[in-house]
Amino acid sequence: MSNFKSDIPARVAAMNENTALKASAMEMLRASAGAEYSYNFHWMDRPIIQYPQDIVAMQELIWDIRPDLIIEMGIAHGGSLIFSASVLAMMDMCDAISTGETIDPAKSKRKVLGVDIDIRAHNRSAIEAHPMASRIQMMEGSSIAPEIIAQVQAVADQYETILVCLDSNHTHDHVRAELEAYAPMTSVNSYCVVFDTLIEDMAEDEYPNRSWGKGDNPKTAVWDYLKTHPEFEIDKSIPDKLLITVAHDGFLRRLS
Repeated sequence: MSNFKSDIPARVAAMNENTALKASAMEMLRASAGAEYSYNFHWMDRPIIQYPQDIVAMQELIWDIRPDLIIEMGIAHGGSLIFSASVLAMMDMCDAISTGETIDPAKSKRKVLGVDIDIRAHNRSAIEAHPMASRIQMMEGSSIAPEIIAQVQAVADQYETILVCLDSNHTHDHVRAELEAYAPMTSVNSYCVVFDTLIEDMAEDEYPNRSWGKGDNPKTAVWDYLKTHPEFEIDKSIPDKLLITVAHDGFLRRLS
């Protein structure tokens, strides 16, 4: 009997040779972006503003990497923080079952750190009242401000296995600065995930009221960053498997 997981690369390779399938997936992305498709989903009752495919991909990454700390730039309504915290909680639960020990969530080492330039009061209140709150720390301020970078670094210094997610201001310069600041905090064999690289693949006029767009977005920042940072590589196997994802060229694996 074939191993279900080991068969995935062959299936993905076949999908990538299917030009009609790939074109359909890209058309879905382009059409759904304007329809605000990603605004339709919640995680444990908080808006997560992610595509379901990317939510599943992040679950797989977190389970495989088993991070002690997840650093997230961008909080919005807090759904992503709640999601990350809940997967860490499940990991603790599984560890407890396998060892027979009881793990107090408030004392668990596994945490999520979120940063946002504006944590609105109603969102902060909802996050702090959530059952996952004990695993979450929030900082308010610009993610590229020196004092915020220093505070995040001070937290990161207490952990060994770290996963980083960048999903705040999507301009080239901002994401490029975030990569310089936070990608080095990623532990070896873990990932720095850069969301919304799909902006580069959208129509020129897709974001008329935004400060980012084609040629000025997270994907262009990733391409530029990698020119001088060979310790990272783009893991194309993840978006190739997902097809529908906002993070083509955004799953950066740290090699050294």
